Amino acid sequence: MSIIYIYWISTGLLALLYLFSAFTYITKPDWVRGVLAELGYPTYLLQVMIVVKILGAAAILSRFSVALSDLAYAGIFYHLILSGMAHVGVKKPSGALPAAVGLILLFASFFTQNAAREVPSPYVHLTEAHVEQPIRRL
Repeated sequence: MSIIYIYWISTGLLALLYLFSAFTYITKPDWVRGVLAELGYPTYLLQVMIVVKILGAAAILSRFSVALSDLAYAGIFYHLILSGMAHVGVKKPSGALPAAVGLILLFASFFTQNAAREVPSPYVHLTEAHVEQPIRRL
C-alpha cells in the first residue's frame, strides 16, 4: 500500500514542479529569457517550454493514454538531464538542484506507476508483487 503513496506523492510533486516552472515562465518572461540566453539556449524556447511543461504534467497526471504518459516521462527525463547539465556547464551547479530533485521524483513516480494505476506501463518491470513480497525464512 505504501508504494501507492510513493507514486502519488512523487507524481504530484513532479507535476507541481513543472506547473510552477511553467507559471514562472509565463509571469517572468524577461528573467527566463535572460537565463536561457545565459545557458546558451535560444530565447524562442520560452513559449515552447511553457506548452511542453503543462502538457507533460497533464499527460502524467491524467494518464488517458499509457503510451503518451510514458512519452511524457521520457521527455521530462531528457529535459531534466539537459537542464542540470546546462547549469553545471556554465559553472552554476546550484541551478541544477531543481533538476536533481526532479529526477528523483521522476524515478520514484515512473517505477511505482504500475502499482498505482489500473493499466500498467509495459516499460516498468517493477510490479507490486515484486515490491511487497514478504521475506521467507528457512
